Amino acid sequence: MDALDGNAIAGLLFDTFGGEMTTAIGVCANCGARAQVAELVVYLRAPGTVVRCRTCGSVLMVVVTARRTNCVDLRGFASLEPYEQ
Repeated sequence: MDALDGNAIAGLLFDTFGGEMTTAIGVCANCGARAQVAELVVYLRAPGTVVRCRTCGSVLMVVVTARRTNCVDLRGFASLEPYEQ
């Protein structure tokens, strides 16, 4: 399975959250690593879309589309906040 970066799901995240999310800063609940969503590891061919921490490999987010509705599990994030310059 080929790993991509978070930019690969920019459209999916925009449709789900209604805004630009690739620049959001997430903190891994497992190892505490901080990174922009664009820098995370994404797998598109899993059951749904799986986003993993680049540092420890923990699952941060899973997005599954069911009946044209995106269902999101964010349990792997300790926090996820918009990027502020």
